[in-house]
Amino acid sequence: MKAIRSSISRKNMLGIAIGLILFSVMTCAIGYKSFTDALLAQYEEEAFHTAHSAALWVDGDLIGDYMASGGETEQYQTILRRLDRLCNLTGATFVYVIVPDLTDYAHITFVFSTVNREYDYTLYDFGYVRETTNDEYKGKYRALYEGKSDRELVIRDKGYIETDPHITCMIPLKTDDGETKAILCVQRQMDALTDLRMGYVLRVSILTLIVGALALLVQGLFHERLLIQPIRTITREAGRYAAEGAKTGTRLTDIIRNTDEIGILASSIDKMEEEIESYVGDLTRITAEKERISTELSLAARIQKDVLPDTFPAFPDRQDFDIYASMTPARTVGGDFYNYFLIDDDHLCLYIADVSGKGIPAALFMMASMIILGNYAAMGSSPAEVLEKTNDIICLTNKEEMFVTVWIGILELSTGRLTAANAGHEYPVLKQGGAAFKVFKDHHGFVVGGMESMRYREYEMTLEPGSTLFLYTDGVAEAMNAGKEMFGLNRLVLSLNRDRESSPEELLRRVRQDVDDFVQEEEQFDDLTMLCLHYRGPEGSDPGQKAGGIQV
Repeated sequence: MKAIRSSISRKNMLGIAIGLILFSVMTCAIGYKSFTDALLAQYEEEAFHTAHSAALWVDGDLIGDYMASGGETEQYQTILRRLDRLCNLTGATFVYVIVPDLTDYAHITFVFSTVNREYDYTLYDFGYVRETTNDEYKGKYRALYEGKSDRELVIRDKGYIETDPHITCMIPLKTDDGETKAILCVQRQMDALTDLRMGYVLRVSILTLIVGALALLVQGLFHERLLIQPIRTITREAGRYAAEGAKTGTRLTDIIRNTDEIGILASSIDKMEEEIESYVGDLTRITAEKERISTELSLAARIQKDVLPDTFPAFPDRQDFDIYASMTPARTVGGDFYNYFLIDDDHLCLYIADVSGKGIPAALFMMASMIILGNYAAMGSSPAEVLEKTNDIICLTNKEEMFVTVWIGILELSTGRLTAANAGHEYPVLKQGGAAFKVFKDHHGFVVGGMESMRYREYEMTLEPGSTLFLYTDGVAEAMNAGKEMFGLNRLVLSLNRDRESSPEELLRRVRQDVDDFVQEEEQFDDLTMLCLHYRGPEGSDPGQKAGGIQV
């Protein structure tokens, strides 16, 4: 029990931690992108506003005069001072005017150049010629000169750059007749962007640590209270009763008030103790070993029968579906089991399983497997998660190396969407709407209890109103007659299709009758278990999407 407790708790905590980490990474990525986009948009707008303000002072018709003057005229110096003041007042890094080499745009000549005094960057003098930074800039210059664009933007925050991350906006300086004579550029550093990025990541990381610690604590307490403590109490009582052979004054159901499968197990233990007590007098008078074994098997069969739901109609208040099931063991007790229950008003869980072996060992393994499966399904786990968690618990104490095949599905009643997983069990047989029954070849995972840390694959199908799903164990298809011929899937499908609009109860009875007629006097060698669900759909719904997968 200590090993089970520590393993389940550790795995749950690890799963929550991984989920929180993934959530935090996605949140950081989305926030990081949103912050960057918003700030870049702001930077771009402010830079272009500065550029248009500067363009009011630089006359495109006079670019040639500015260059011919050598930057010595009073008018040129006045414009330069205004650009310098604008650069420092608006927080721009550079405000400059350039004339590209129009042959290949590989070089640029500076006409005006100003730099913000807060930055220790190089100021290019009048007439300074330098190579164009890269092909991206060449393309921007060409687009402005050829009239393909009235504004261009370059964002540089990756790779090798001479300055810190920045943006550069460009607008053309044109003459009165619309000819581009120069390009006015405004560069802004993106220091705030980097600061905001780091601040956001730091805040999210701290918040994740706090939320993660709280989530781990709450989950640990919840798991301890909901699962570990009740199982430990049941195990203690079972061990005590096995050692003492006498009931106590306190029933398990007085201590464990769960209404789920753990509560059912506690009630079954109480009932088992009561029935064993009632049979003690009879057992003391039985002298033959065969009679003693027969009595114990009969008791075990009643206990096993009490665990399986057998009240029909199962949900008399529900008009959107009908369900029926039966289990006939090959011996007094068997290893097959089934279950169905409403997780909530819109989700129906159903599963069918076949334990390896027969008799008392299979029945004991069946009881434990059924309770664990149902408990995880009732907690809201998906079919694949139910199989994985059940497999992990069974493998911890499976010294006898038994295993169980399971088909489990969760049906969303409002839409007909069925999510299912198959752990080495028989293929289901499906009738969509008014069509015929066909074998549905779903994906088979490994059996439960066969190997630790197994992962299972889910699949989805949509049941149309009027659809019927038939589940069974291998005792149906592998039933043999005197000639060692198996009943087989073909006969099973033919039996279902003989009157395919029958109710689930009628379908099960017909299949059982056909199996009995086929095997005749031959002994039943395996448990024979069937479960049938008829989905009527919500009132007024139209037929839905066809089921996916492979049908034969």
